[in-house]
Amino acid sequence: MDLLKDPDLVGELGPLLSAEAAAEAPGAGMDAADLEQAVWVRLLESSRRAPDPEDPAEPARWLRRAVRAEARLARRRARREIPYGHPRHPEEGGGRTGGGAGQEPEPALLDGEENRALRSAVARLPGRCPELLRALLSPRDLTYREIAGELGISQGSLGPVRSRCLGCLRRMLAAEVAAPGLRGREP
Repeated sequence: MDLLKDPDLVGELGPLLSAEAAAEAPGAGMDAADLEQAVWVRLLESSRRAPDPEDPAEPARWLRRAVRAEARLARRRARREIPYGHPRHPEEGGGRTGGGAGQEPEPALLDGEENRALRSAVARLPGRCPELLRALLSPRDLTYREIAGELGISQGSLGPVRSRCLGCLRRMLAAEVAAPGLRGREP
């Protein structure tokens, strides 16, 4: 079904798109109008390609998925962007630029060690915790619905399981870290 060939349908979907964009935009850190525009561009681009099995058989569902997908892309872009003048900006000669020539060796080594320690601790967690936390930390930025589908558990139980797993990880990491000193108190 080509949405662009049905102007009435496009007119009907406009308010739904506005509402969905207004709901998702604050979480994506962007303006609702920009999010709407990105979805319209996605619709135009999908209409130029060959028919896709995911093309909107149900236009409202397609529209909601497109808004959420664009919001996820905006969140990813925002995480990767580094403003000019920031010490981590590559043109400013700052460190922590992702392994470039300007990166200081000590912070790079510490980052690598922290990441390895976290991955190792996650792998040692009991039960379904390792796969759940890997899904939550995935660069694919999965939604709760997608994670629940991948793990084969209900979406409603995902939050409590996540809380238990994070609590277990917190206790495991706290046991591995040395206790703080007495800080001026006498023994």
